[in-house]
Amino acid sequence: MTEHDARPDDMIHAAGAVIWRGSPDAPEVALVHRPKYDDWSFPKGKLKRGEHPLAGALREVAEETGIVAEFGRSLPSSHYTKGGRPKRVDYWLARMVAEDRRTDTREVDDVVWLPVEEAVRRLTYEWDAGLLRALGETSPATTPLVLVRHGLAGNRQDWRGDDDDRPLDGRGRGQSEVLASVLGAFRLTELVSSPSRRCVQTLEPYAERAGLPIRLEPVLSENGYDCRASLRLASEAMASNRPVALCSHGKVLPELIAGLDERAGGTRLSKGAFMVLHHAGGDVVAADAYDV
Repeated sequence: MTEHDARPDDMIHAAGAVIWRGSPDAPEVALVHRPKYDDWSFPKGKLKRGEHPLAGALREVAEETGIVAEFGRSLPSSHYTKGGRPKRVDYWLARMVAEDRRTDTREVDDVVWLPVEEAVRRLTYEWDAGLLRALGETSPATTPLVLVRHGLAGNRQDWRGDDDDRPLDGRGRGQSEVLASVLGAFRLTELVSSPSRRCVQTLEPYAERAGLPIRLEPVLSENGYDCRASLRLASEAMASNRPVALCSHGKVLPELIAGLDERAGGTRLSKGAFMVLHHAGGDVVAADAYDV
């Protein structure tokens, strides 16, 4: 399982994606040419201040290639030194959904699609070629199941009403806005939530952006939690082969995660954090955990 969390302040942070199209058994990947450096690489760029790496990767892909992509599992990060400072570039696999080639011509003047072996020869940097070797470890064609823990909602002991009515606090609302900027990377088609107000509010900003309803499921709540029923719900979501997000509680998610993927058993998400289980053919092939 890959965990994505805070990084040292003196490090340059960037993000990008290895975009593929065609058959998962013989995919083509997109390379970009940057005239400033006269190099061939994958679309990537420096993060804006406070920008989540996933949001940055999504933005850079759109700006440099004009490609609309559905993100999959994370790939190994690249580490090198630039201008005397350490630099880290986080990468994801991403499947092309649509393409209009409106590129940021200040940085990129060409985008080409190449078979993997030819792309390895065209790439300028060895660390980029290493990403393509990681690509071959398992099929790039996966579907995400996103498990979200609700955002910060103040202190339970300070709330005098029904706990299901306890809302997100200011920090929690900020977390929900960050989630709205990153969940779009997975092009979700269904949102399911515990009926608790703080869970619903955590998904609402993304739901509004995506034009999706939020379906309420009591089996995901603290009061109505049923391990077998929640696991059946998640398993049905996986079997549908659609990108689905489930939002629940810290008391519910660890057992649910362990039931879906033994390798991720024991994972405890912080409030506002989420885990993506990338599955294919009914099996989880990779898991990524993210803080916001």
